[in-house]
Amino acid sequence: MTLSSEKYPYQPQQEERDEPQDIAPDEGRWYAVQVASGCEKRVKTNLEQRIKTLDVADRIFQIEIPQVAAVKIRKDGKRMPTEEKVFPGYVLVQMAMDDESWQVVKNTPHVINFVGAEQKRRYGKGRGHVKPVPLSNAEVERIFRQQEEADEPIVKTVMAPGDKISVVSGPFQDFDGEVIEVSPERSKLKALLSIFGRDTPVELEFNQVRKLN
Repeated sequence: MTLSSEKYPYQPQQEERDEPQDIAPDEGRWYAVQVASGCEKRVKTNLEQRIKTLDVADRIFQIEIPQVAAVKIRKDGKRMPTEEKVFPGYVLVQMAMDDESWQVVKNTPHVINFVGAEQKRRYGKGRGHVKPVPLSNAEVERIFRQQEEADEPIVKTVMAPGDKISVVSGPFQDFDGEVIEVSPERSKLKALLSIFGRDTPVELEFNQVRKLN
């Protein structure tokens, strides 16, 4: 197998190599890996192929892109099922960390770096190496629980301040207005509706409106 001569930047002390008692050593640990924006699926596919080609399936076990169900509302008001990434720009890798497995992940196209602690250079200037830091058990459990226990799909909408909308349900049904604020994390927006001849700001759910062409 031919790999880069670049070395895994952090060699732990003996006591740091010991796995926590509740994690079997051959199961590895979960690490967060930063990737180029929009390249999460491409990195996952490329890394899975590299694992087979370089024969490191005994050290890199699983690659995940945590996602939750979402509903995208199109301009015509139609709802389209989709998926929303929990951590855009990152993939999670379960692996046993050593020089070779580190290089396989780090040298995958569109991978930026492991998430971890930056180690200062002993001499000279410039940025030091990043010491990959595994996720804690609590972090891993929370991430996958969040993915499994999402009660309702996240509602996404292609809207921005200044867009013209029509209200399709609720107490303001059939009113037209203009979007002044969008809150994707709450699946809500604020719009100015003409009520009794006056522009009045009203908070609405994404699924209560449709965008006018």
